[in-house]
Amino acid sequence: MDANEIREILGRAYSQELLGRDLARLGYVATDGTPRVIPIAFVWNGAEIVMCTAKNSAKLAALRANPRVALTIDTEVHPPKILLLRGTAELEVVEGIPEEFLTMNGSYEMTPEQRVAWEAEVRSLYDGMVRIVVTPTWVKLIDFETTLPSAVEELARQRAERQRA
Repeated sequence: MDANEIREILGRAYSQELLGRDLARLGYVATDGTPRVIPIAFVWNGAEIVMCTAKNSAKLAALRANPRVALTIDTEVHPPKILLLRGTAELEVVEGIPEEFLTMNGSYEMTPEQRVAWEAEVRSLYDGMVRIVVTPTWVKLIDFETTLPSAVEELARQRAERQRA
């Protein structure tokens, strides 16, 4: 998939809505060779998905061994809106707490006092984190209005052909 196609799909209103959410599902291959899918907070910076994790997280060894990942960002309503992304995870160890971590957790409902307490706890727990940065190399938006899953698109095409015959 070329960069223009990716930009066009990610620029659509539903894609932008989904990229503004706070939770994605990250799929990767664990070091034992089995698949993993985990929920993880993220932020979209306009070009990359940025996630942050503890420096001792088990997923880091897996991502170093095989950095290819898939992400799903979706809604909980019918019909669902689903954004599928693939890319390669780049890992960056940072001292302190990355601004993205504080930003991505800003959408949870907290009172100002809870926010201050949460941030103090985070700063006392982590001496640093790892930024997981994924630049999309493939994307698909499924909105069930203008786009469908590929298999459903194929079934609809076959049905239309049968009806024409």
